[in-house]
Amino acid sequence: MANKEQYSKALSELRGTAARFKPGQRIYDEIVGFRDEVLARYRPIFSSEHIPSLTKEEFTSFLYSENNHHWSGLHRKGLGAAEDMNTLRQALALLLDENSPLQERFPKALDRVTGLGKGIATAILTVAYSDQYGVWNNTSEAALRQLSLWPDFERGADIGKRYAKINDLLARLAADLEMDFWTLDTFWWSILEPIPPISETTSTPSPLVESGGRFALERQLEEFLLENWERTPLAQEWVVFSTPDDPEAGNQYPTDVGRIDILAVHKTQPRFLVIELKRNQSSDQTIGQTLRYVGWVKKHLAQNGQSVEALIIAHQIEKEALYAISTLPNVKMMTYEVEFRLKEC
Repeated sequence: MANKEQYSKALSELRGTAARFKPGQRIYDEIVGFRDEVLARYRPIFSSEHIPSLTKEEFTSFLYSENNHHWSGLHRKGLGAAEDMNTLRQALALLLDENSPLQERFPKALDRVTGLGKGIATAILTVAYSDQYGVWNNTSEAALRQLSLWPDFERGADIGKRYAKINDLLARLAADLEMDFWTLDTFWWSILEPIPPISETTSTPSPLVESGGRFALERQLEEFLLENWERTPLAQEWVVFSTPDDPEAGNQYPTDVGRIDILAVHKTQPRFLVIELKRNQSSDQTIGQTLRYVGWVKKHLAQNGQSVEALIIAHQIEKEALYAISTLPNVKMMTYEVEFRLKEC
């Protein structure tokens, strides 16, 4: 856990940002604005009393961002968890059993069913017990790391002990910032993507695609890639990195030097692939950032001679970037195109 000085410094930074995180700010309106509606719909569904009769339709509806109004991508792995509803009900009954210590029931629940990773499980806990449990996913972890608040864990600590310690930290932050857990989990985006000046914080949503076939937001390109991974040339050799307790680990993979947009591994060979999406920064910045991630993966993840490569995906590639990339044998660049079609029904 961060020492007292580190925590005070981070809390001061958070309070400064929180002062601008309020109604009228786009992310606040798009997520916090739907909190009460989502809790009213899904808290009864994820109650211990209802779990024995939980239907596949009820569970899978929660996985889509248009319904939960908060988390995107839960359905990519979560739909697999619903293939065996009896096992899923048993896992959720364990997860939501307040008579069992959190650090004991959490790993048991995740071990019961494939696809119930920490991101989905903690989102469900936040909905079911919104005053007790916070969300542990790649976004919250990346923000805590950026703030130098990421806890130290005892060697060999399992995922239950780790989440219990993380949740204690989230509870402390929520109390000090006077936020509920739902709002705190939304707030992390303001740390990772700083809130622009007031004149730019209207709640008008950005378009999905700008003129010229370019994604308006980097997150939209990222979501598009992940949703359509199997249709891309990348899928021939690569799969998005995952772990037994986190099926979505490769999406926004948190490191001490930033978040890797997508981390992939080769299907048959000992190779990592760092994928960085270039949106609103210079090529030099993107290349430097990507090389930092490559170095981090080499030091912390690669084992037994695993190589680490990188791929930068952009709408356009400047000639300066091509010169730089030509000197780096383990870094490549690709461009994307967005195709829009109308079909007669």
